[in-house]
Amino acid sequence: MTREPRLVLASASPRRAGLLARIGLAPEIIPADVDEREIPGETPRNLALRLARSKAAACDAPGAFVIAADTVVGLGRRILPKAETAEEAEACLRLLSGRSHRVYTGVAVRAPDGREAARLSETKVSFKRLTEAEIAAYLHSGEWRGKAGGYAIQGLAEAFVISLSGSYSGVMGLPLYETACLLGGLGHPVIAP
Repeated sequence: MTREPRLVLASASPRRAGLLARIGLAPEIIPADVDEREIPGETPRNLALRLARSKAAACDAPGAFVIAADTVVGLGRRILPKAETAEEAEACLRLLSGRSHRVYTGVAVRAPDGREAARLSETKVSFKRLTEAEIAAYLHSGEWRGKAGGYAIQGLAEAFVISLSGSYSGVMGLPLYETACLLGGLGHPVIAP
């Protein structure tokens, strides 16, 4: 009987752990602490990929497969914050109202032998025009706290989405297709019997 290799998620996000559970993976949780500030002039897509790679490299888990990810919401070249205050969340919702935006999730995997690979998931999301009452109710819900772009698609904000082209799990914070491809490519048995 072959023992499954150790698998670590370099994130404290219960959402990401829950997504991995959907494909039969139950990683250890060892959050990586990195500076998430953008570099002046950095695009949303480059930020997402750079942070995912940085988190994978910073995670102290020798002998393990390490999965790291970061999600960035972009409106053109503008990077929307991970809302920490109701004011930030409200500003994001007003910017996204009646418009399309892109959600970039970078995912990086480090193998036990040190090999690394990364991919970027890009999803176009179109929001309906939000009413004042919808914005107020969403802010009151608190779902926006710590979320890129000030919303969580897997909650009440899903009712704002007119269309989505790309990875739903990527918008939630971990694109499962890309993650499975990276793990499999580096030798992890993603779908085990």
